[in-house]
Amino acid sequence: MKRVITYGTFDLLHYGHINILRRAKQLGDYLIVALSTDEFNWNMKQKKCYFTYEERKQLLEAIRYVDLVIPEENWEQKVSDVKEYHIDTFVIGDDWEGKFDFLKEYCDVVYLPRTPEISTTQIKYDLNKE
Repeated sequence: MKRVITYGTFDLLHYGHINILRRAKQLGDYLIVALSTDEFNWNMKQKKCYFTYEERKQLLEAIRYVDLVIPEENWEQKVSDVKEYHIDTFVIGDDWEGKFDFLKEYCDVVYLPRTPEISTTQIKYDLNKE
């Protein structure tokens, strides 16, 4: 079985999220999503989510491409996650190009193109314009 992992906040779930999850799942048999906790988002990224961690986790678990959701609690956990879950492929959006190449020592690293016309940031911006 080929295992794939991706990381993200997945707030205000939209079709760009679905696209990246679908493409990530196509790279293997089992997709794990490491979902940023509320504390990690606020303390490390200075991001406040609309939906709580538990709500975002429920949304992700309802998507057919996602097999398991685990918490992302810090930047440093990626290597231990790859080892613990026997990951074959790490997947992330191409806006992170090169940032996770250190994981190539442990698994394949794939940077997928993002859906250019949609993002949570864009949704928040558009909603605040009105």
